[in-house]
Formats: sequence, C-alpha cells, structure tokens
Amino acid sequence: MSSILERSFKVLEYLAAHPQGKALSTLASELEMPLSATHRLLAELVRYGYARQDGSHGNYHLTIKLVSLGLSFLSSTGIVDIAQPLLDRLAAESGELVRLAVVDGDALTFVAKAQGAKHGLRYDPDMGLSVNLSCSSAGHAWLSTMTDEQALELVARQGFGKPEDFGPKAPTTVKALLTYIRAARKRGFSIINEVFAPAMSAMAAPVRVADGSVIGVVTIAGPLVRLTEERMLSLGPTLMETAGEVARASGASALFKRRA
Repeated sequence: MSSILERSFKVLEYLAAHPQGKALSTLASELEMPLSATHRLLAELVRYGYARQDGSHGNYHLTIKLVSLGLSFLSSTGIVDIAQPLLDRLAAESGELVRLAVVDGDALTFVAKAQGAKHGLRYDPDMGLSVNLSCSSAGHAWLSTMTDEQALELVARQGFGKPEDFGPKAPTTVKALLTYIRAARKRGFSIINEVFAPAMSAMAAPVRVADGSVIGVVTIAGPLVRLTEERMLSLGPTLMETAGEVARASGASALFKRRA
C-alpha cells in the first residue's frame, strides 16, 4: 500500500509541474515506473476525478479537484481571512509582491499573496509550492531562527538549489549559505538578490509567536531594478511589523494554532 501511495503522489506532483499534460509513456519513463503500473494508477486517478485524459493526444492532465481541496482547506483554517488584510497593506506600502509561507514540518509552503505592483514589471511566481530553503529569502529567514547546525541539517535533507535552476548567486556551499543565514539572523530579516531568480530580489521576516516558535514567513519580492538593497533595508521595519501582526492574529486560525 505504501508503494502505491508513494507512486500516486509522485504522479500527482509530476502532473502538477506539467499543466500541459504528459503522455503515459513519457510519464512512466521520467518517473522510472513500470508502464503497466503507471497506466493502472492513472486510470484510478481518472476514475476518482483527480486526472483526465486528453481525447486528441492522449496526454494525462490534473483536474482542478486537488486545487478545490486545497482552497477548501485553506478557507476552513482561516489563514486567508486573518492574513490577507495585512498582506494587502504591506503590498500597497511596498509596491511589490507580498506572500505568506507557512511552516509545515520540514517545509515552507506559500499559502497567500498580495500584488502591490500596479504598473511596469510584475513578479508573480507559482503559489502552493514548497520553498527551496537554500535559494530563497523565505528559506533564509526561517533558517535564521535556528542554530547553524539545525539549519544545515534541514538544507542537507532538501539539497542545495543549482544556480542554473534558480539565480546566478544561489549559494552552493555551506560557507556561502551561512553568510546569508547569519546576516538575516543579525538583521532580523533576510535579503537576497539574484539568488532565487535572475534580476529579482526579495526579503523575508519570520512569523514568531509568543512562545518563540516560528509558524511562517512573510516575504516581499520584486525586480532588482526597483527593489534594491537600499529599498529593502528601508522596508525592513515595516516587514517585521507585519510579521509580528500576523503572529498576534494567528490565534484565529486553526492551522496556525496547531503549529504554535
């Protein structure tokens, strides 16, 4: 049963990363699964409404059923209700994309956002994806709340991101990563430029509740030409204030209560 579940989640995650759909043979090959087993699994996902097969090309796609489940879950936890006004205000003040990521075990996942850019370049990456800890402002902010040893252990389990997959300044060594983490720890919030993506910069502050535990991270991200290091340093106090407000309001969310 565990093998079936593992394969099912691998297929769902793979299809989520390929919204254009994939052929059965390609999916089985890239996931290194037997063709017959992959076909049976996809047939079950189709039967239960989580996937569909394109009639013209035969490619398999995800349906919106998983999205519906996720949105229903977030709605019932109250996260968006309590955080959205705070994110909206910070987005308006910064003029950039603001997002909230929630700590979920050993991972950070973005669950809410507000776009403050009204014109020009707009940065708006995918939501709902786990955060790469070594190459993101959110990851650096969260890691900065741990000891160096704890942070490096978490990154070792996930692995370092490669510069060709992220930004040209993505850290690939322990020494380089610790430089970012220690600076964020001293500053109270993280700052990166061209680490997560080329020509993009970002900053993040941890959401720390009364008992000292960290339940999430608030980020600001935008084009480097607009969100310069000087601009990020000036936004630091406002970002940390918003993170503090999210922490104080977190008691209204069932999900945050569980993590607090």
